[in-house]
Amino acid sequence: MAETLVLIPGLACTARLFEPQVAALSADRTIVVADTTRGDSIAAIAGGLLRDVPGTFSLAGLSMGGYIAMEVMRQAPDRVERLALLDTSARPDTPEASQDRRRLIALAEAGRFDEIHSALWPRLVHPDHRSDQDLQEVVLGMMRETGADAYIRQQRAIMARVDSRPSLPGVEIPTLVLVGEGDAITPPEIAREMAEMIEWASLVVVPGAGHMSTLEQPERVIQAMQLWLDRN
Repeated sequence: MAETLVLIPGLACTARLFEPQVAALSADRTIVVADTTRGDSIAAIAGGLLRDVPGTFSLAGLSMGGYIAMEVMRQAPDRVERLALLDTSARPDTPEASQDRRRLIALAEAGRFDEIHSALWPRLVHPDHRSDQDLQEVVLGMMRETGADAYIRQQRAIMARVDSRPSLPGVEIPTLVLVGEGDAITPPEIAREMAEMIEWASLVVVPGAGHMSTLEQPERVIQAMQLWLDRN
């Protein structure tokens, strides 16, 4: 039976976030992209994933997807064979970050959803990619596909997430911690903190990538994920 790889998108992202990786890695495995639009908490979204996907699987999540992946590890560690944490953090939300999220929720509730993308874009990608119109259209398209209601639920779930750092030393499976070297949202020092807490972790810092590493440097991320998937 082919192994299963579950990919968990980030905030306001869809399966398009992993399109290059799915194309490259699906030849000899079943790939499932988790639905993050249901559930009003990280725990509920993780529980939905565990109900939707049978058996054991490798698990990779980017940003909010990483928060969900760590929650899956808490709920059902025996079902995860490998773990990849991409451009994410094990820390809880800071008061400043939660304040920013409430401001963005207010924009969404006021029908000013597209303004959120304009406000966030400069921080989402490496400075070299800020003028990449094709990439910007993909990111904006994912946000519109997610929709304001699911976006608001996701932001509230993120604000209420727990501190995952205490559980990381208990992770005893092959783990990839990957981050864009220009990630302004979850910077490399945050990734390094996670990698140092997990005995079986390898840290990969991707040159020329920001927070959207899977789309900014798809080949480098594919290479790192292939090595991770091949680890025993």
